[in-house]
Amino acid sequence: MLTHTLSDTIVAPASPAGVGAIAVIRVSGKNAIEITNEIFSGKDLTQVPSHTIHFGTIRSEKGEIIDEVLVSVFHEPNSFTKENSTEISCHGSPYIVEQILKRLLSKGARMAEAGEFTKRAFLNGRFDLAQAEAVADLIASTSQASHQVAMKQMRGGFSQKIKELRSELIRFAALVELELDFAEEDVEFANRAELKSFLQNVTQYVNELLQSFAWGNVLKNGIPTAIVGKPNAGKSTLLNTLLQEEKAIVSDIAGTTRDIIEDEIVLDGIRFRFIDTAGLRETQDTIEAIGVERAKQKMQEASLILYLVDSSEMSENLDFLQKELQNLQKPYFILFNKTDKLSAEKIAELEKTLNALCISAKEQKGIEKLKKNLIELVKKQKISHSDIVISNVRHYDALAKTYQSLQKVLADIETAITTDLLAADIREAIRYLGEIIGEVTSEDLLDYIFSKFCIGK
Repeated sequence: MLTHTLSDTIVAPASPAGVGAIAVIRVSGKNAIEITNEIFSGKDLTQVPSHTIHFGTIRSEKGEIIDEVLVSVFHEPNSFTKENSTEISCHGSPYIVEQILKRLLSKGARMAEAGEFTKRAFLNGRFDLAQAEAVADLIASTSQASHQVAMKQMRGGFSQKIKELRSELIRFAALVELELDFAEEDVEFANRAELKSFLQNVTQYVNELLQSFAWGNVLKNGIPTAIVGKPNAGKSTLLNTLLQEEKAIVSDIAGTTRDIIEDEIVLDGIRFRFIDTAGLRETQDTIEAIGVERAKQKMQEASLILYLVDSSEMSENLDFLQKELQNLQKPYFILFNKTDKLSAEKIAELEKTLNALCISAKEQKGIEKLKKNLIELVKKQKISHSDIVISNVRHYDALAKTYQSLQKVLADIETAITTDLLAADIREAIRYLGEIIGEVTSEDLLDYIFSKFCIGK
C-alpha cells in the first residue's frame, strides 16, 4: 500500500534487475535535483537547464569513484511525474546500482513503491487513470497488436470519449435536477425526447465497447487457439511445425497426448497461443479420459479452433462435425491433414466442399496458407470493432455497470418516473464512467491498481 506523501523524494531502478550494459536509476520529487547533485561530481545540476544530460562521476562517502555516469535533468512540470526528476545512467552492475541507491537514500530520498512514479503522474494531472493503466499494458505488450491497443489508450482516445459522454450526461443531470427547484411550476428543462435519443446512442456505444473486450483481451494475452481432433490426426505434429521445435511428443500410438501443451508464436504482429489437446474419443483409460475432458474444456475456452481430420482415413462424419463446430459459435478451421499423398483434384474437392484447408503437418505443406488464413481472420475480426478497443477488466466492469444504469434511465423516461429518481439514476451512470478515468476513485483502488506496476514505474 502506498502510504507516503507527494512531498517525499523517491528513487528506484528503472531497468530490470540483473547484469546489463547500462542501468537507469530514477529520482523524482521536490528535492530530486538537489539530492542527485549532492552525490554527483561534474556540473552543478541545480544550475543546468531542464532536459539536459551531463557526464560526471558518483563517489562514495570516502571519495572513491563508484562509477562514471550520465545524469538527465528534468524540471517540474515538464517530466513524467510533473515533478523535478533525474535519471542516472550507469553501468549495469548490480553492485554499482546498489551503491548509488545507498548514496541517494543517505541524502534523504526513499525507495519508491510499486507503481509510485506513475501514480504521482496521475495525481499530478499528467494523465487520467485509464491512461495510467495503459502504461503498464504498454510495458507488458509482447506483440504489435497488443502494443497498438495500449498505445491508443495511453494517448487518450478512449479517455477523451468517456469524458465527452460523461460531460453530456452531467449536463442532462444538471437540467433534470434544476427541475426539482421548480417542482411546483411543473417546468421541464431537460427535453425528454432529446435525452432519450442521446441515451440510446450512448447505450449503443457502451455496448460496442463491451463487445470489444473479448477481442481486446485476446490481443493483450494472445489468441487462444485450440488444436483438436481424433487421436493420430496429427495435432502434436502441427503444433511442432507451427512452433518450429519439438514441443510435443509425436507417436503412432493413439492417445499419446494426455495433457494440455501450450506455446506461443507471433504472426504478423499478432500473438497466437496454440493449445495441443488430447485426441477426442471414447476411452476406458482413466488418465486419457481426463485429457479428453480437458480438450473439450479448452474448445469451450478458446477463441479459435483448428480441427484436424486425418485425410488418409476420412472416418469423420463431416456434416455432423461442421454442425458441432458451428454450435460453439466461434471461428474455426477444418484442416485435412496428411494430404501429401492425395491428388490435386482430391485436395481441391475437399477444400471446396467444406471450405476447409488441406495441409501436411509432417511435410510442412499448406502451413504458410494456414498462417495467412489465421492472420486474415483476426484482422477481419478487428474491423468489426470500433477504433477503440478495451482490454482492461476494471474498465469492462465499470462499463457494464454504466450500461445497466443507462438502461434504467431509459426505462425511467418510458415510465415517466419522478424527477428525483431520474436524476439519481443518471448520476449513477456518471459515477461509473468517472471510475474509469479516475474522476471518482478511492485511495484503496489507486493502491490496488498501482501495486501491480513494477518498481521504478
